Amino acid sequence: MKPETINYRTHKPERDGLFCERIFGPVKDYECACGKYKRIRYKGIVCDRCGVEVTEKKVRRDRIGHINLVVPVAHIWYFRSLPNKIGYLLGLPSKKLDMIIYYERYVVIQPGIAKNEEGEPVQKLEFLTEEEYLNILDSLPQENLYLEDSDPNKFIAKMGAECLIDLLQRIDLEGLSYDLRHKANNETSKQRKTEALKRLQVVEALKESNVLRENKAEWMIMKVIPVIPPELRPLVPLDGGRFATSDLNDLYRRVIIRNNRLKRLMEIKAPEVILRNEKRMLQEAVDSLLDNTRKSSAVKTDSNRPLKSLSDSLKGKQGRFRQNLLGKRVDYSARSVIVVGPELKLYECGIPKDMAAELYKPFVIRKLIERGIVKTVKSAKKIIDKKEPVVWDILENVLKGHPVMLNRAPTLHRLGIQAFQPKLIEGKAIQLHPLVCTAFNADFDGDQMAVHLPLGPEAILECQLLMLASHNILNPANGSPIAVPSQDMVLGLYYMTKLRRSTPEHKVIGEGLTFYGPEELVIAFNEKRVDINAPVKCRIDLLQPDGSYKAEVIETTAGRVIFNQAVPDEAGYINEVLTKKALRDIIGDILKVTDVPRTAALLDEIKDMGYGFAFRGGLSFSLGDIMIPDEKQAMIDAANTKVDAIRGNYGMGLITQNERYNQVIDVWTATNAELTELAMKNIREDNQGFNSVFMMLDSGARGSKEQIRQLTGMRGLMAKLKNLTLVVEKLLRIQFFLTLKKDYRFLNTLSLLTVHVKVLQIRLLKRQMQVT
Repeated sequence: MKPETINYRTHKPERDGLFCERIFGPVKDYECACGKYKRIRYKGIVCDRCGVEVTEKKVRRDRIGHINLVVPVAHIWYFRSLPNKIGYLLGLPSKKLDMIIYYERYVVIQPGIAKNEEGEPVQKLEFLTEEEYLNILDSLPQENLYLEDSDPNKFIAKMGAECLIDLLQRIDLEGLSYDLRHKANNETSKQRKTEALKRLQVVEALKESNVLRENKAEWMIMKVIPVIPPELRPLVPLDGGRFATSDLNDLYRRVIIRNNRLKRLMEIKAPEVILRNEKRMLQEAVDSLLDNTRKSSAVKTDSNRPLKSLSDSLKGKQGRFRQNLLGKRVDYSARSVIVVGPELKLYECGIPKDMAAELYKPFVIRKLIERGIVKTVKSAKKIIDKKEPVVWDILENVLKGHPVMLNRAPTLHRLGIQAFQPKLIEGKAIQLHPLVCTAFNADFDGDQMAVHLPLGPEAILECQLLMLASHNILNPANGSPIAVPSQDMVLGLYYMTKLRRSTPEHKVIGEGLTFYGPEELVIAFNEKRVDINAPVKCRIDLLQPDGSYKAEVIETTAGRVIFNQAVPDEAGYINEVLTKKALRDIIGDILKVTDVPRTAALLDEIKDMGYGFAFRGGLSFSLGDIMIPDEKQAMIDAANTKVDAIRGNYGMGLITQNERYNQVIDVWTATNAELTELAMKNIREDNQGFNSVFMMLDSGARGSKEQIRQLTGMRGLMAKLKNLTLVVEKLLRIQFFLTLKKDYRFLNTLSLLTVHVKVLQIRLLKRQMQVT
């Protein structure tokens, strides 16, 4: 082949070039290059003038050319990747292998009768410099050069890929496998044993691949390079006489130019030094073509950008496999922003009407024709586009029993895709049930989700039986419930089940009353005769260890009775304050004693109760709920006195710098801990624990003890920052920004960790595929 691409004057492919019509097919349908044959009637004829076959131009996407190399070259995948296949087969380290491939050293293939300068016999696989090689040749008798290669007395030493072909052809896989097994079993050194096992793995893989079809080790050395079809590496003319080209064309041109130049140099019998340099350049050109990123010095464009090689177009997220073959765009899919749907059932999702009409369009068209409303598909499409009322009636029927799948990227585990029964809603956003947010790792700050429509009966059945959200309550990672109430729901449930007694400042309605049964207590609550948190006595059927029920009068609250009305009888009566941890345990226990549908129904009722009582309680975060301890200033003054004493000791030389630093840190840590306990005690005792901030913390709905400390105690010890001020007491602007440094660093680390998790997931998947 020639390195030419297209004629820059006529814009036609050059003959025998990288875009040659004779090799790859015609540029125009059923028309040869010279124009002698035109039209489909000449299909299959090869033009006697230009040699182009008269056929369709799409063959230029399929037909592959080739370059016959003057000398063999090693394939970079087999000596630069790990494990180093050629290196393991020959028992050579990577650096020594590079010396052979890039024509730096000769390697002895067959020692024969050759001896080195010391008079000792030359060993097989011994590396020789050019000087040593020439000295050995001079010391050999003249007739040794004319012996057959098979003669054991002949001295043979080569370099480059030609040498590797000889070495790989001489490998006995069965014998090498036996030797490596013996070495791995008997070797005492752990390092040498590991090395033998790695080599054995490559040898066994080569043996296994030879069972189904012929596969030889020397085929890792190439004598011919395939040229991919020209339509897959296009050259497009731009305005102004310039061209946009694929990087592969430049890489192929380098290979062809160097190959042709080496051929010409060999024909004119150029000196060995020049030939060796040209062979090395050809090897490097082929390396760049196959994988430009593995080379230490990648071939770059004028703008210093590495050229995209064949491997680059295959590997990675943007490669042919993940981008095009696995990541195809699919029909019957949609995408939109998600919003919360608090009135949805666990197995439901809200789909916008316009989106559903487009998703289910073929099904709606069929129903329109079946009902005789329209005669043709075209007229049915017009009715759907006009959004006529009959469309929504049909769509409602079509949706029944036909679920959709929702997916949120990144899909890091099985629950990243779940099935839901769609429910038509107004607007343009998808409504999502709040209890499935944990599984999807979704929140409502602008997240988007994709909708996919299963079409076949098997796919629909699988969605209904296996993938429905109400069937995926448990976390596959650890078996604990994942559809657990959080935030507002937890706060509402905690509030409704918390007990409150009367005080001189606050009278609790209905405290101390006794009720015949739960129904009577609920009626009293509805009639406002009993507060939700009032401690009352009520006759309840309690579950006994033997499975029977026994009526007992117990102290409880109206809130707990209302909650237990939703709980299945098999779980017994739950008479405790509900926190997030307690709710997770309760849901897990109920799932054990009942089944998935009943647990899913309970979750929906819990959600409604949680939101309802969080609203009724009017629980909100207020500045008045943050109670600063009165003793704070005195404690800080005492700590400052201790620190001054420590500094005085340091100034007198009684303690070292490290001791001073540690003692100061200990003083402030102890003060901080004491202040935190005092602050927690204050808000815990405030209003019988009905302080809004404390309820948020104690229920597990939101916040942490550390945050309470910073709000009610002090900001505390920050890196390189003395900060005793409260957030409530207004940090100075400079103090505020300095304390944020740590938080920014954490957020940056978090975004980097996400990338590492994705890489780990891909590696795990690859390993799993190898195991299976």
